Amino acid sequence: MLVVHPWRDLRKYIEIRLEEAEAELRLAERFLEEGLYRNAAGKAFQAWKSLMAAIGAMYRDVLAKHFPGVVKTRDGKTVPRVDWVLAYMPTTRLREVAIRLRGAAEFDIVSLTDLALNLHEFQYNGVDKEAVLSRYTALDLAVSDLNYFIEKCKEVLRKAKTK
Repeated sequence: MLVVHPWRDLRKYIEIRLEEAEAELRLAERFLEEGLYRNAAGKAFQAWKSLMAAIGAMYRDVLAKHFPGVVKTRDGKTVPRVDWVLAYMPTTRLREVAIRLRGAAEFDIVSLTDLALNLHEFQYNGVDKEAVLSRYTALDLAVSDLNYFIEKCKEVLRKAKTK
């Protein structure tokens, strides 16, 4: 996949991020089938980050109001802050971006983002019967959420591809 930043070609950026999400979801499903649950959670999370970047780019005008100003890239170029957020979609900004897009997105973007973050936590911490390091106290709970999340991501991806 060719790397295209949103400040260079927004349409191409969206297309590439949607392709990336689709590839990550395929890997998540494969890992899930093979019982590699934490790896599957990681791939599903990466798919969500790609989807959020694509959806954010589709509603760039909405996000631009909340991410004003400019930032310097590694090569010294100045780019709009909103484009930097879209390009990197930092995990720490996922929920904020979801909340900002709540009115524009045609699905419950905040709940799915929260679920993505829960699965991201599971990827790193696994199951924790005491629920200190992970929200998942049993593997079947994580697998259930993972299956649900993958299906919802596929729905969002299908809709995003028709926009």
